[in-house]
Amino acid sequence: MFLNLDCLVIWPYLVDVGGKVSTIADNTKVFSQRESSSLLSTFVDAGVLTGDAVERAERGCARTGCGAVDVVIRLGLCDEGALASTLARLCDLPLMDIHDVPNDPIRLTSISIPFLREAKVLPIAEDETTIIVAVADPTNSYLRKSLELAFGKTVQFRVGTASQIEDAVLRLYADGLGKSASELLNFVSGNEFESDYERLRESADEAPIVRFVDRLIAKAIDAGASDIHLEPFERQMRVRLRVDGVLVEDDPAPLESSAAVVSRIKIMARLDIAERRLPQDGAMKISVRGRDVDFRVATTPVIHGEEVVIRILDQSTVRLSLSDLGFSQHVLKQLMEILARPNGIILVTGPTGSGKSTTLYAALEYLNRSDRKIITVEDPVEYKIHGLNQIQVKPDIGLDFAKSLRSILRHDPDIIMVGEIRDPETASIAVQAALTGHLVLSTLHTNDAASAVTRLLDMGVEEYLITSTLSGVLAQRLIRTLCPKCRIIAEYPSELKIGASRSGRTFRHGGCTACRGTGFRGRTIIAEFMGISPDVRQKIQTCMDAGQLRKMAIASGMQTLFESGMEAVLNGSTSYDEVVRVAHDLEARE
Repeated sequence: MFLNLDCLVIWPYLVDVGGKVSTIADNTKVFSQRESSSLLSTFVDAGVLTGDAVERAERGCARTGCGAVDVVIRLGLCDEGALASTLARLCDLPLMDIHDVPNDPIRLTSISIPFLREAKVLPIAEDETTIIVAVADPTNSYLRKSLELAFGKTVQFRVGTASQIEDAVLRLYADGLGKSASELLNFVSGNEFESDYERLRESADEAPIVRFVDRLIAKAIDAGASDIHLEPFERQMRVRLRVDGVLVEDDPAPLESSAAVVSRIKIMARLDIAERRLPQDGAMKISVRGRDVDFRVATTPVIHGEEVVIRILDQSTVRLSLSDLGFSQHVLKQLMEILARPNGIILVTGPTGSGKSTTLYAALEYLNRSDRKIITVEDPVEYKIHGLNQIQVKPDIGLDFAKSLRSILRHDPDIIMVGEIRDPETASIAVQAALTGHLVLSTLHTNDAASAVTRLLDMGVEEYLITSTLSGVLAQRLIRTLCPKCRIIAEYPSELKIGASRSGRTFRHGGCTACRGTGFRGRTIIAEFMGISPDVRQKIQTCMDAGQLRKMAIASGMQTLFESGMEAVLNGSTSYDEVVRVAHDLEARE
């Protein structure tokens, strides 16, 4: 007998009847407010929910009759991983491991596939008498009873996150959903839900395209990704996440759905969905896992449609303290010494994605005091910091870096941050600001510290102005750090050129569920700092090239990027191969 659990009294699907909230079936179990409040209080004590989130959850439970866990998941009020860990501990149940997901689906004869997806249930193993299922809400006793009735076996729970379970159901049971992948991604436009209640009421029947985009964004947040790349090709839309600086393949979307996916993202970022011939840039803010996250969206036309890159600006994961960024003590001391100066120019250099903006924000946080006026000119303003006057560049109306910089000099600042010195005019004004007693922080795109001087010379800044204003140049890269749970002891690499007097072992990467099999988890900074000493000033005035200037700085005691990386290897923070990947070209030039 086939039991359609979609119609069973497990999940309180909601409909609007004459302006009132009602359940589909009269015998649907409604969770008591006391049960929900007690569970929500437990989440607060465990540090999973904040007070504001609890208020929202309580309102949702009261108006819908849904259980506390269901409401918290549907509203995205907290981190899924933290919620699952807390539920597993409260219910004395094991967590679902990534390896628990079967390669082939468990054959189902008495339960509907759409119910698995909606109720967040995933069968992962079975024998003659028992079936093991992963659930997002183990507190729902009615779910267990109904599953035991449907399967005719004893049901054992594992606790998984809602996104893990839904992704696995979509992958394993796509055929059983009764629609092709393309049909699942039919685009239906509409406004964002105006309230938590509306979001709960509509969540069971929201447009599939909305669910696809929301799930992709949530997955990227959970993975700690910095960017989401959607690239249409001949047969499918390629989806990749940049995690720890490296692009990782995700499940692709059908090519037929690419226009719908792009349109949905454009609506969220308030872009023109009718314009497909020109690049567009936008921004959006979304509540994900209980916190507001900012996103930058860039679209550009390509052969098979439009490519989209979504930059994730999750301020809750950004460390805005210089001491926490990973600088060596030698570099950190030098950097803080020049930040203490009342005037001059401090440059941070490196390629795109090397953490320059984060370093500048950390420096401004270090300098931010009530007796100082700090003004920034940025494109875009990535993170908002209390106490800073932040200006967003708008080239389309003529508000560029140079014009903004000229204006803010009349606002009596003590410290100025320019997002990037891109042109001779901006460089000239920054130099003049430093000469008139301001501390100026900015970035350049150069490979090493010495090349920053050459870049300023190429922009037309005179040698004597550089030597009079430039206080120091910090060149940096981001390297992946070894996962502490699975790193493996390795032999001391013979290629190591520093620390030969040190004895002991080093490490290489392994692979586990915590790091998704990559062996790396998180990133840290390697850096070289070139101070402008009297000898360096003299050589700048003689128009010495970048290579000669670099050799002089090294002879004066500058720790190079490669040497900084080797120090991280010796400390067990990263692997030798990772340092070679990031900084080998710099080593070859030394």
